[in-house]
Amino acid sequence: MSPAIPLAATEHRHDNPVEGTRRLIDGAERVLYDGYWIKVYTVPADTLEAKKRLIDALTRRLFNHTEHGLNIPGTRLNEARLAFEQEADPARQRIKGAMLAGALFNRAADIFRKLVELQSCGIEILSDNPLMRECGRCLLEAMELGKNVLHRSGEEGIDELWGEPFRAFSIPLEDFYESRYIKIGQTMRDIDRIATAMIGNLARLPAFTAAEPAIIELASTAKIKTETLRTDPDIFDVWASMVTAGERLTNLVPQPIDAASCSVCHDAMEGLHLLRQGRDLIFYITRARTPMPKSTREYIDRCEIYRETGHAPLTFFCHD
Repeated sequence: MSPAIPLAATEHRHDNPVEGTRRLIDGAERVLYDGYWIKVYTVPADTLEAKKRLIDALTRRLFNHTEHGLNIPGTRLNEARLAFEQEADPARQRIKGAMLAGALFNRAADIFRKLVELQSCGIEILSDNPLMRECGRCLLEAMELGKNVLHRSGEEGIDELWGEPFRAFSIPLEDFYESRYIKIGQTMRDIDRIATAMIGNLARLPAFTAAEPAIIELASTAKIKTETLRTDPDIFDVWASMVTAGERLTNLVPQPIDAASCSVCHDAMEGLHLLRQGRDLIFYITRARTPMPKSTREYIDRCEIYRETGHAPLTFFCHD
């Protein structure tokens, strides 16, 4: 199991590699983004079949990380559009717009499947084919509608997930995969930011000193998971390591502290809840392989307020 390697672990004196630099490190090809040497995978041939498989995977990934109830079959596109257009209540219209976006994604996937079938019969499919144009139109409209859809945590949307299928459709696969390495580097950066906030604001308090090793292990395994494809043979060890690290953090028991000896009295249950929120947030962004900047920023703020005051602001952030 090869870890995501920070720049500092591999750089040499007078060596300042630029973003996107590729190197063989311990026999594996890696690419540098955001200070991390990220594992590189072979890009499949740029064919309709490869794009269909990628768009199918990205669409499943989208539905896996967004609000429930959005996976509407493409065959119900007209029904979904009518329900959206006839809805007057803004809150309900937002949800129906998300359902329409789901139907549009599935319609695009349906079209791609048929195009691949035609191509397998020897029929040439050109980029200006009317069905290709319709597929692109569906993906573009879904991306616009999806901007207001929330992640399953309820914290924020992840616009990146809505835009990925359209990018996969409209740009060469090699460019698409390179853009994913950029996002993976940003995700690793935010995992480290969250872990640093957890250690600096929680694990340095007497009640939670036992949390630091578990936080470090969770961040380390999460970064490895972020760079590892589900088809990689290492995924079994990678996922098991990340989950068990998270469980160790979940099962942490705060140490009893003499309140009279503390300048600030920290509520132990609120601190434990914050640790678990940090674990959940690391899992969310790791599984999505995409940063969640609003959630990350607000979580770090809550940790700092807790360290300074002994209490964390109320939040409805929850594990799904």
